[in-house]
Amino acid sequence: MVIRNWNELTSKGNVQGREIVLKIIDYALEQVNSFSLVKEQVKIDDCLGIGSFKYNLREIENIFVVGGGKQVTFVASALEEILGERIREGIVVEKKGSGCRTKTIKVIEGGHPIPDNGSIEGAKEILRLVKEAKKSDLVIACVTGGCTSLTMLPPEGITLEDVRIVSQLMLNCGAPIEDMNTVRKHLSQLGGGKLAVTARSAELVSLIAIDEVAGAPWGPTVPDTTFFSDARRVLRWYELWDKAPTSVRDYFEKADMLQESPKATDFERMKLKTQLVVFAENKMLCQAAERKAAELGLRAATISTTIEGEAKDVGIIFASITREIEKYGTLFKPPCLLVAGGETTVTIKGAHGEGGRNQELALSAALKIAGSKNITIASIGTDGTDGPTSIAGAIVDGYTLERSKEVNLDPMEKLKKHDSSNLFRKLGDAVYTDNTKTNLMDLVVIHVCNGSED
Repeated sequence: MVIRNWNELTSKGNVQGREIVLKIIDYALEQVNSFSLVKEQVKIDDCLGIGSFKYNLREIENIFVVGGGKQVTFVASALEEILGERIREGIVVEKKGSGCRTKTIKVIEGGHPIPDNGSIEGAKEILRLVKEAKKSDLVIACVTGGCTSLTMLPPEGITLEDVRIVSQLMLNCGAPIEDMNTVRKHLSQLGGGKLAVTARSAELVSLIAIDEVAGAPWGPTVPDTTFFSDARRVLRWYELWDKAPTSVRDYFEKADMLQESPKATDFERMKLKTQLVVFAENKMLCQAAERKAAELGLRAATISTTIEGEAKDVGIIFASITREIEKYGTLFKPPCLLVAGGETTVTIKGAHGEGGRNQELALSAALKIAGSKNITIASIGTDGTDGPTSIAGAIVDGYTLERSKEVNLDPMEKLKKHDSSNLFRKLGDAVYTDNTKTNLMDLVVIHVCNGSED
């Protein structure tokens, strides 16, 4: 079981709805853990198979493993179990306090979502290692969500503090991850395909977990599709250009004289020997949730795996759809289950409390389903952390508002102040998980019973 505080979460409110929602979340997370998925993709018989690609081990002198991202250590651990002593050396960068121990692959802890000195150290070590790789070597790159922050190495003239300021500005303004990475990878010596260029002497294969709503392979070994002009545009769109450090603005303004991040045509021109294997994506998570719902005898459907937007607004939309189903049986007749994946954002202005996008979504939805005896909604970050908290997310139902008033808490005020964590901790509705071994954006699960199940 991945959910750690199951008994607490199912001891109040709509108990049946909570049990169903949590069973489905727990099952879905177990089905997409990176360790197991990588072992399905990487196998050794007469050759080394990684996805659909085959490598003759007799022709490979050394195997190097590099990578970064939240829960990337589980990818590394799976490769250790499969390849054993065939790995000459390995380095991955994991979020502080996350992941697992590895046997021989070195783990450096970095900062996420704000890079730190560990991020720089990890990036330097990765670059050192791939520069050693020769034509007869194979480099396996492990890329999971958070890689850009965790392997941040700014170019000359840009300090770590400069990048930290830009990262915090973009977090506070509610920019989606694609826009954040458009800026950050142009401030990185690894991002936007640059690592692939550095490793061009060797064979390179990437194991990628997609955690962007765009749904396309991404990261330091994938050709970049954005330009310096896009990075400037993003900062101006969110009115951050004048707030960004002078060094960053100067760097981006001189971009026409700088070398752009490598594009697909550059990969072709340099004849880079690169292959990509997507071993996990949010769609797999939602499909697993649907399978479990069917096992429980529920009609289920995935609304979308590309949900974006302000968390509180998305919560209102989900609640509105659910009330429509409850009242009129529109789209589906209860009992039924709705599933959604993606990644919302939270815009923060001024002083604020503690929370995360999933908790904010759940709290917003709770205000709209108040009084319902039939609706239960949970939203979690699949890596087990929501925003800067150790909480994965939250579960709410039609009793949440009433229970908040009983403990003298005002949900609307908590929502306004972005202080959802303190409310959900007090109510015992904050969802905590053990290590999920995955990072595939967010998962929202909504259950509507038919009334006769109460």
